Amino acid sequence: MRQGSGGHGAAIRFRAAGGFLLVAHLLLVGWITLRPLDVPWVSAANLRPLAGIKADLALGGLQAARRIGESVLLLAPLGVLLPLAGGRLAVSPWGSLVRTVAAGALLSLGIELLQTGVPGQVVDIDSLLLNTLGVAVAHIAVVPAVRARLRRGEAGTTRTATLLREDASQGSTPTIPRVGIAP
Repeated sequence: MRQGSGGHGAAIRFRAAGGFLLVAHLLLVGWITLRPLDVPWVSAANLRPLAGIKADLALGGLQAARRIGESVLLLAPLGVLLPLAGGRLAVSPWGSLVRTVAAGALLSLGIELLQTGVPGQVVDIDSLLLNTLGVAVAHIAVVPAVRARLRRGEAGTTRTATLLREDASQGSTPTIPRVGIAP
């Protein structure tokens, strides 16, 4: 997000806001997923992909949508907050998506691994899959459009500044007197 002299402050503000929101979201996710729960019994860890999703779908439409939606939405804001905290406008869309989804998957994996030591929390491979899906969907839905809009705004600001500099009267064109060349 390298910009002209007028956009440098805005870039810093975007990155700072993105960093602050990212930290706040991660603290909330940590509190939700890593706090001990007082439950009379805990189900076994789910290490078979899609088994938990199939079990959720067997509960019925509304209950399944709630449980699956919670997993998808838990880390979805990372799909927007990670690129915002990075603050770059001129970046490959595919590269940005891959980096963001990989970071979301690693963070979800870290949460799942930390849950092994928390009473009442259970490891679930489907949570990893759904969390990563949420990061990818949020990134695809928001980031390319926002970057394109910010690039258009940056280009308009640069063109306006160039036109203003060209229109300003600089006075007469300076001339250089002829100077003899020594033999």
